[in-house]
Amino acid sequence: MRVGFASDLHLGPTTPARLLDAAFGYLEGAELDVLLLGGDYVFLEATAAKARELAARVAAVPARRKLAVLGNHDLWTSHGTLEAALRGVGVEVLVNESVALGGGVQVVGLDDPWTGRRDTAQAFTGMGDAHAVVVLCHSPDSLWDAKSAVPEGVAAFYVCGHTHGGHLATPWGPLVVPGPVGKRYPRGEHQIGSLRLCVSRGVGGIELPIRTYARPEVHVFELVTSSSVRGAAPTSAADPGGAEP
Repeated sequence: MRVGFASDLHLGPTTPARLLDAAFGYLEGAELDVLLLGGDYVFLEATAAKARELAARVAAVPARRKLAVLGNHDLWTSHGTLEAALRGVGVEVLVNESVALGGGVQVVGLDDPWTGRRDTAQAFTGMGDAHAVVVLCHSPDSLWDAKSAVPEGVAAFYVCGHTHGGHLATPWGPLVVPGPVGKRYPRGEHQIGSLRLCVSRGVGGIELPIRTYARPEVHVFELVTSSSVRGAAPTSAADPGGAEP
């Protein structure tokens, strides 16, 4: 199952259109089964124009299922406008709920842990006979709650954004990263016991229109099962500039 992930689009004055073109162009050509969206779709207000742009960009990605959660920047503004735009192009917006993708794979969508109303117990109900779960959350700061909620024997893959990889970083690491889990895992892929974590640097910008040592990125993963290994096996990621990280 081929899964794309994009987070922190931050439609607004500090995110160039050409960067969004590159990010969504990569996803459009990736032959996805599923597109996951990790929140923070806007910077500043959720205007009607931004909602239309978000819907158009997401609609252009030919994936059979599209799932999304909201981020803190979305919840700070008129997030209903963004939710309506996403649902209008067939995106399932998950708020503390899970959906089955088939093949024994479940997606759990958690509300943002800081500005939303995260309810991990509710989100993990109805897991059925799933043998792999993809936890979709805007921030890495729900990691420990999610890890403890994963049923025994179920492979888990947690995907999130929010940190921007520090946004302004040095060759030795980020300067400032929000949240306690984000500080520990500011970017990249990590194996934590039986759970695999991906923290995306995301696509767009907020107050500052530049990044240092934190290039924008989107991701494509393949979820693979075999007789010996079951679970989420991330196989590739690319930044919208075309270079492999």
